[in-house]
Amino acid sequence: MNLAEPPPSGRLWLLGALTAVTVPQLVRLPIALSTICVLLLGWRYGVELRGWRLPSRALRLLLTGCGALAVLFVYHTLFGRDAGLALLTVMLCLKLLELRTVRDAMVTAFLGYFLLAGGFLYGQSLWVGIYLLAMAWLLTTTLVALNHPAGNRKCAGIYLRQGGMLLLQALPLMALLFVLFPRIPGPLWGLPKDAFGGHTGLSNHMTLANITQLADSEAVAFRVQFDGPVPAANELYWRGPVFWVTDGRRWDPLAAGQRGEWYRRPPPYTAYGKPVRYTLTLEPDNEKWLFALDLPASAPPHVRVTEDFQLRLPQRAAQRRRFALSSYLHYRAEAITPRERSLALQLPPRANPRTRALARSWDKLSDAEIVQQALDYFRNNPFYYTRRPPPLGDNAIDDFLFTTRRGFCEHYAAAFTTLMRAAGIPARVVTGYQGGEVNPIGGYMIVRQSMAHAWSEVYLKGRGWVRVDPTAVIPPQRVESTEDLQRFRSTAPIIPLNVELAWLAHLRDGLDALNNAWNQWVLGYNNIRQQRLLQRLGLLRFGWSGAAAVLAAAFAAVLGLVALQILVRGETTKDPLLRLYRRVERRLERLGLVRNPYEGPQTFARRIATLRPDIAPALSTITDLYVALRYGHGGMTELTRFRQAALRFRPSRRTTDSYVS
Repeated sequence: MNLAEPPPSGRLWLLGALTAVTVPQLVRLPIALSTICVLLLGWRYGVELRGWRLPSRALRLLLTGCGALAVLFVYHTLFGRDAGLALLTVMLCLKLLELRTVRDAMVTAFLGYFLLAGGFLYGQSLWVGIYLLAMAWLLTTTLVALNHPAGNRKCAGIYLRQGGMLLLQALPLMALLFVLFPRIPGPLWGLPKDAFGGHTGLSNHMTLANITQLADSEAVAFRVQFDGPVPAANELYWRGPVFWVTDGRRWDPLAAGQRGEWYRRPPPYTAYGKPVRYTLTLEPDNEKWLFALDLPASAPPHVRVTEDFQLRLPQRAAQRRRFALSSYLHYRAEAITPRERSLALQLPPRANPRTRALARSWDKLSDAEIVQQALDYFRNNPFYYTRRPPPLGDNAIDDFLFTTRRGFCEHYAAAFTTLMRAAGIPARVVTGYQGGEVNPIGGYMIVRQSMAHAWSEVYLKGRGWVRVDPTAVIPPQRVESTEDLQRFRSTAPIIPLNVELAWLAHLRDGLDALNNAWNQWVLGYNNIRQQRLLQRLGLLRFGWSGAAAVLAAAFAAVLGLVALQILVRGETTKDPLLRLYRRVERRLERLGLVRNPYEGPQTFARRIATLRPDIAPALSTITDLYVALRYGHGGMTELTRFRQAALRFRPSRRTTDSYVS
């Protein structure tokens, strides 16, 4: 057990590294816990820079108990992603207040590695990976500094180089493990319930507010690579959850008890034209739905198509996945069962009476004329498109249609669907995304959360289910803000960027293309891709035992190369100071001036001075610098001088008859 006190420079490295590692976590923590951690870190900085006293054992125990209770009070648990990492952060900051020995410092540094790994629970993008790699370099450099008792601030460059070399030496083994270690589908352990707490996305129900909350989110919902030309903007409707049941304000999908046999298989439909083929990369959102262009022509393996043409995954999307899909943009789906018709006409009794009365006034019109009459009602009356609509009362649809007349896409879809049902036309609400932005560098389309959308589907005799987007009929001049207009994709033209901002768009596209490549080739390296690689290498026929044998052989080869390098270069090459000093000794050995095993550098230099006074000044300078650097009195300046003096040392030959070995 190492009870020595860590060097001052090592303690400062440790504080700086742990501060950098904890900053992202402090940003995520509630303000109360962040304040506690900042105060604890500040206390330790005061100990190092101001000479403050460390707390007593009793006070540390009290602070530890208070920290655990604070986490429990905030999260109501000590387990899970958020609570667990919060507890680790608080305990790490408390550990700094009992740091007295090198052992304490090493344990604290390794706790920093654990906290660093926890960052991958919040994001696995390329930028997160780069940041975590930089922090791993900083923590490894800290370990080097902690194990150099003679270190000082001038040795920072040496520490950083040595820390970087340690990471570089680990890269071959890391690459081997990444490529050959068996990939198990899904995570090795169950994810905590709050693992997706920070993710945004469509909900499993629709109220007159929840899609509006996604309008400002630039988070990526999914990316799409088309096999051919990109469809027109007005055809980019990405179908997601379909809602049938409403209480007048909230819309829900069918519950388990409302599903009949017809729910278990998709209805027949007639397709027109060739299908559009594309590959969709879905971001993890912990939901079971898969988005596809309306109408999905086929489902990938293990993905089910429901009666309302929604794609359902067998399990929640806990990780990024790729799907090969195809869709028909023009189709006719005429099948409808009595049960489906009944569900598509359901309305809460006695809710929204004015909406019902308006629908009854159109009873002499045909179904198609009623649809057009409703759209004209939105177009000809002062309805406005806004992300910040006024609040609605108990009869929410009445308030929207006749009083506020301001809303987002879910307001228009819910109001239109309610009107259709009140008029006796089967209708349902479909949610998903509309539009997409093409990344010209990567050649793929990005669909963001801000593109979340809701529209309606009505059943018309002779035409089947028909998509109707009532939001699209609102004139662009009745969109309340420029930001809203940019999201008003059904009717608004794309606003070109000016020259000053064009470079920002190119930079954004380039960074996203780079991040997408990371997603596809690193994060997307799953068990299927691994099996394909092993098959190309001819290892798959040996099963996983063959892959394990190759992995073991590769490990042995790498370790053998390292051992061979050590043997060839010799033990002295580990230390640059010793290597340079040995260079000086070898030059003296050529003159017959050999250092005895019992002689230290200074004793050897004094003896050589009596034998060769001509080289005594140069050798004395080299020896003094070597001793200062070796035993803790030198920095970068002395190291530079020592290196220059050792390389310039070239003693001339002369008679050394008086030399006695």
